[in-house]
Amino acid sequence: MKRMRQNWLNQTISVHVQNQKSLYIFVSILFLMGVIFGAIVVNTLDPQQKSGLLQYLGYFFRQLNDNHIAESEVVLQHAIGDYLKTIGLLWILGLSVLGIPIILILLFMKGLVIGFTVGFLVNQLSWEGLWFASVAVVPQNLLAVPALIIVTVSGISFSILLVRNRLIRHRGTIYPQFISFSLIATAMGILLLFAAAIEAYLSPGLMKEVIPQADWVSTVMKLPFYQ
Repeated sequence: MKRMRQNWLNQTISVHVQNQKSLYIFVSILFLMGVIFGAIVVNTLDPQQKSGLLQYLGYFFRQLNDNHIAESEVVLQHAIGDYLKTIGLLWILGLSVLGIPIILILLFMKGLVIGFTVGFLVNQLSWEGLWFASVAVVPQNLLAVPALIIVTVSGISFSILLVRNRLIRHRGTIYPQFISFSLIATAMGILLLFAAAIEAYLSPGLMKEVIPQADWVSTVMKLPFYQ
């Protein structure tokens, strides 16, 4: 029975991807635009803003080096909460015709945050920053980003179906599509639990191993903590 459910879910996701290729291309491009825009925003920061971010980053490196960061269990709880809230919000927005623009904005903002984080690290620390970003940002997002893209596309396609069946044709059943959308959202929610575990247990250890050694990092790390 378990095997049959797995096969049915895999088939549901496979058919969904095949039927929504154009939406996947559009949504993926939108996400990449967010990443690029986030990286560009780094160059618009004024010196004072950069200075504040650099100081915070230096203190973060020191906390990481001294094992003063939050415990893995706490990080896991926060990560799970954030991911499940996001999935739940995307699911709710997908049930509303007016939710499509908000869904797209949320995905764009996700790309923007990733782009800004990686762009700032590379801008300030060059190759060391790129290496640090690759272990701090990439591992969990290898699961999180595809999961969010899949739920985004599912939500948009379900919203479009609502428009066609309720506002244009005024007929037709949407129950099977609702079940498929809900199952896909649930499956991606489970995938995000693994992303949260990576963020809590794997990424901190990897980050500690590759803390940048730039001069300004060393200077800030020697300063006393502010309260």
